[in-house]
Amino acid sequence: MAETRKRDTAASAQAVGTFLQVETDPAQGKPPSSPGELDDGPLIIAGKEFGSRLIAGTGKYANPDVMLAALRASGTEMVTVAVRRVDLSGREGILHVLDPEEFFLLANTAGCSTAEEAIRYARLARAAGFNDWLKLEVIGDPHTLAPDTPATLEAAEVLSAEGFKVMAYTNDDVVMAMRLEDAGCVAVMPLASPIGSGLGVVNPYFIREIKRRLTVPVIVDAGVGTASDACITMENGVDGVLMNTALAAAEDPVAMARAMRHAVQAGRLAFRAGRMPAREIAVPSSPTRGMLE
Repeated sequence: MAETRKRDTAASAQAVGTFLQVETDPAQGKPPSSPGELDDGPLIIAGKEFGSRLIAGTGKYANPDVMLAALRASGTEMVTVAVRRVDLSGREGILHVLDPEEFFLLANTAGCSTAEEAIRYARLARAAGFNDWLKLEVIGDPHTLAPDTPATLEAAEVLSAEGFKVMAYTNDDVVMAMRLEDAGCVAVMPLASPIGSGLGVVNPYFIREIKRRLTVPVIVDAGVGTASDACITMENGVDGVLMNTALAAAEDPVAMARAMRHAVQAGRLAFRAGRMPAREIAVPSSPTRGMLE
């Protein structure tokens, strides 16, 4: 296990008084203080730029045509492919449909329950022609689909040392997120809520704290159910959102994908703009001084 480096915890010592309270340090990805700085450019992971902050999965769709239409409507540039569930020869299924010239393919170790399995399938994916990028997922509990974080950390250390650009799926544990960054992960992907639950962000404080403490991008993964969930997730200041079931299980996946595209953009813009302080009292929106008698 990589030794966790010493970190400055001054930022986390400041209590958050209200939900989504505005931060003020642009260097830490906080809202800027002057107009014209709200367009903060592309999502950058390991030096690669992505115009969309929405990453999409490719499972659970009724058929490949619906999947492809939804992916295009979402505006995503990066899509995940579960290497345990596809024909790695690319002769059939989604690999035959997905054009690597159109989408950046991110191999995913979904379905793996041990570090050894995840490492094996990551190597198989690279041998089959995938790039060095990997969404690392090791499930520890089949009921909640919660990640096995010690196994994830073990696999991250091995795969990062082998040159993989690891984007690690984990729980909303600040300490584990920091250890995954120390292990060499190029992005850390804390869950919003259990996979496929659609509950949205259950613990926004921990998501914000993970973002404050890490220097690599933070991509919230799992639990987003509808457009408002995606918007609220992005309003917490994270760098992006990964979703699958929210699109594939919608009554109209293509329409939902379009909604998610705008929601992610709106949430990011709202965070960058800086929301008003939340209060438990009413405050007049018009001045009371100088009113006509």
